[in-house]
Amino acid sequence: MTRHAAIRAQIEARILSGALRPGDKLPSEAELVAEHGVARMTASRALADLVAAGLVVRRRKAGSFVAVPRAEESLFGIPDLRATLGPGHAHAVLHRATRAATAADKARLGALPRGARVLALQVRHMAGAVPQAIEDRLINLAAVPEAAAEDFGAAPPGSWLLERVPWTEAEHRIGALAADAATAALLAVAEGAPCLVLDRLSRREGLPVTAVRFTYPGDRHAFTGRSTPRLREAPQPGMRIS
Repeated sequence: MTRHAAIRAQIEARILSGALRPGDKLPSEAELVAEHGVARMTASRALADLVAAGLVVRRRKAGSFVAVPRAEESLFGIPDLRATLGPGHAHAVLHRATRAATAADKARLGALPRGARVLALQVRHMAGAVPQAIEDRLINLAAVPEAAAEDFGAAPPGSWLLERVPWTEAEHRIGALAADAATAALLAVAEGAPCLVLDRLSRREGLPVTAVRFTYPGDRHAFTGRSTPRLREAPQPGMRIS
């Protein structure tokens, strides 16, 4: 492994393990030179590779920082609902419980070891006086133990997690349902009204972090996305396209 790749791998491992968190400042090029005994160009290239991978942002005159995962432009990223709803956003934690993972919890989060514990939350999101979403979330406490002591009064769970926990993989499922009586009451819609449902599972290096279901009033929300076709490389001699 080259010297710049080794430096990159060391920093990347600390970011993905959570030892370095979103917003944390990284050592400067000069500090990396002194620590690893390499040329400044080598240190600069290691940081540039981390920037290209989306793990680090470099701010002029300020330094390099662990990137906060952002995906507002992409339907299949992990957007911050608080930012999406804007200045009028407010939230209330309706239910909070810490428990041993049930069979239903394991079905949502995936493989969990015996004795795993989860934090279950239900949160209602508002824009002004109008309900906008119900959030039903499970947090794997083995991945995020500090969540057990958080009351999520200052920030909703999704925003809190985005600011603290790096994620490396997310799965999404979009569906629809007719509001039952409890959902209708929370969202201020008629019973049976159509609702959009987004289920998301996020992981960090294969470890389940959180599973969440957002239920939105169908007449107040829409999912949008943009994509471009991926150009296929021309086949080379000896290559087979399948």
